[in-house]
Amino acid sequence: MYTYRSEVLWVSSKWFSDKVNDEDVAKLDELINQRAREGWELVTYDYMATSVQVRGAFLITFRREQ
Repeated sequence: MYTYRSEVLWVSSKWFSDKVNDEDVAKLDELINQRAREGWELVTYDYMATSVQVRGAFLITFRREQ
């Protein structure tokens, strides 16, 4: 059986663009690697743009065995 953990990682302002930049990717990598050191495994992630695409976020789900 697994325990799941979901997190939202806000990224830089988008100003009408849904593109991520290198800093956003580095933040995502940093979070994934930190959680891996804590024993969490990445299950899925998705980029979520806001309705006006001013700011976006990654929704990230991890799991680990109980």
